[in-house]
Amino acid sequence: MNLHWLDWSIIIALFCFLIWIAVRARSLTQSVADFLAGNRCAGRYLLTMADGMAGLGAITIAANFEKFYESGFSGVWWGQILAPLGLILALSGFVIYRYRETRAMTMAQFFEMRYSRRFRVFAGVLAFLSGVLNYGIFPAVTARFLVYFCGLPQSFELLGFVVPTIAPVMLLLLSIALMLTLSGGQIAVIITDFFQGQLVQITILICFFVLLSQISWSELISGLQMAPEQASRINPFKQEDTKGFNPAFFVITAVVSVYTFKAWQGTQGYNAAAKSPHEARMANILGMFRGQVLFLLTMLCPLFVFAMLHLPEYAQQADVVQATLATIDNPQIQSQMRVPTGLSQLLPMGVTGLFVVMIISAAVSTDDTYLHSWGSIFIQDVVMPLRNKPLSPKAHMWLLRVAIIGVAAFAFCFSLIFPLNEYIFMYFQITGAIYLGGAGAVILGGLYWKRGAVEGAWAAMIIGSILAVTGIVLRNIIWPYLLPDWKLEYTNVAWLQALPETFPLNGTQMALIAASSAGLSYVVFSLLSKRPPVNMDKLLHRGEFAVEKAGHHPAGSSGNPAQLEQSEPDNWRVRLWRRLGINQDFTKGDRFIYFFATCFTLFWFVTFIVGSVAAVTVGISDEGWIKWWGFKVLITIIISLIATVWFLIGGIRDLVDFVRHLKNIQRDASDDGSVRGDEHLQESD
Repeated sequence: MNLHWLDWSIIIALFCFLIWIAVRARSLTQSVADFLAGNRCAGRYLLTMADGMAGLGAITIAANFEKFYESGFSGVWWGQILAPLGLILALSGFVIYRYRETRAMTMAQFFEMRYSRRFRVFAGVLAFLSGVLNYGIFPAVTARFLVYFCGLPQSFELLGFVVPTIAPVMLLLLSIALMLTLSGGQIAVIITDFFQGQLVQITILICFFVLLSQISWSELISGLQMAPEQASRINPFKQEDTKGFNPAFFVITAVVSVYTFKAWQGTQGYNAAAKSPHEARMANILGMFRGQVLFLLTMLCPLFVFAMLHLPEYAQQADVVQATLATIDNPQIQSQMRVPTGLSQLLPMGVTGLFVVMIISAAVSTDDTYLHSWGSIFIQDVVMPLRNKPLSPKAHMWLLRVAIIGVAAFAFCFSLIFPLNEYIFMYFQITGAIYLGGAGAVILGGLYWKRGAVEGAWAAMIIGSILAVTGIVLRNIIWPYLLPDWKLEYTNVAWLQALPETFPLNGTQMALIAASSAGLSYVVFSLLSKRPPVNMDKLLHRGEFAVEKAGHHPAGSSGNPAQLEQSEPDNWRVRLWRRLGINQDFTKGDRFIYFFATCFTLFWFVTFIVGSVAAVTVGISDEGWIKWWGFKVLITIIISLIATVWFLIGGIRDLVDFVRHLKNIQRDASDDGSVRGDEHLQESD
């Protein structure tokens, strides 16, 4: 047992706080719109912290630990390929601005508005199946993380049965998440995720400085230098032997991330929760700075553990870690648990409790968000369209709660029986592709191309999902039988036990193939369709279709983020703002944030280009790379400290405004995610 009574006190205090929030949030939830989307009242800082926390998750922390333990600083270098893409997507309001303008509360509601009801149901089924399979491993990975970090026994005897310890841990965490979600829906999720997000940022900073006091910067570098020559954790151009997370992984991830931007519906409640399209856009921009804090956790913690396991002066701690890992038969789970087990040997009393609280917060925030999302999607996008008859608000919310409980029950059972023998990120990619393979094309075409047709949507979604499922079958069922060293005792469980090396393509590569094929299908079948172009002003509530509601443009206003108010003079300055995507919603402070984010991101990207060219042409020594990583970590620490204080102040202000709006807002009983007849844009297929 690695926990002191002080650590347990900190953990118990967190649970009590979450219960208190759940009780308080219940009184604020009075309508379906409240339960599904917080009645669209959330401000930018509240969204930045809460949505960012929902997307973090204990499993994401474990996945990043796994990735950066294998790739080190080198993985950070190639990850900068994504920097300009993230900048463009955030600053332009790509997808999220137009999606918020549609006023849809789920993506499939948008699909019905843009395409047809039958397509909405089909897409809802795919999103639900893909989502629950993807989420199915979350409880087990989180529970296992806590078991090994806290030094708990791996199993115990109860009534003559041997029970794995992860079972009660999963049950406890899922119960907390269920309590929050069932009590207040998206309102409770937003409020608790916000507080947990603030706690996590502060804990990350504390843990980083504590680890740095345990292993100095020079010792950290010495440990990283002990990596194999062609699997360098320092020099990104010496990675021929790096497993899985090589430059190709990051390039493919960059392409797929644009195609599927905001398509994944695990946080669908947040996608509709902003009080205006502009606030949603600014939340995305601010999220870039919050990511600097997470960098200190997800990238540097694995490197401290790597150094500890390789430096002779830490041999005693390393022996304890290796002895614990030796009790795990599954090599992939050994890989997942290496960093958590190592951190348990580095963090002192009190800080250990804070770290556990951080992991629990990350787990609960993701669990409640995913339970809410997948349960809501099943009811909103499958059951309700098939029912074709509205429910009373009370009955509607009761049905949503039943579905959420069902998702939790599935995740608990699936986690107990499914042994994950794949890199977590690879598993995410391929299970997500069941829905995302076609959804990216359907969303982008639906929001940005008036010629996009129902036929193209069907073709993209079907082909994308078929290719993704085919990849799963080939990888885990058929291919193992074709191996030269095939053994009967192995193939009897091949569909569960296939390792990443058994098939020529990994999950990321198969996701790219599915996405490319689906996108091409969407364009071809839409061009072959004889349907008239869609009225995009009606879809996005612009021009004569503008609505007089909070966050929307008044009648007669275009609402286009690429346009300024027509009352402004059309001079060179206005035209420059227009080209940069700055509209009348931007205050002076917003413009400063916009340009600072632009310059900050472009600086790292330019250094990536210059550094890559220099490394290929004249070469950069390991000593040069060490100085560069020291500079980057220093800048990250400074930005992290500023962002933590900045978002705490702004977040509290937004939280007060959020609660005040919910207490005073006039509820609309018809605002339940249903699509009325006058909202359909294409004929039913």
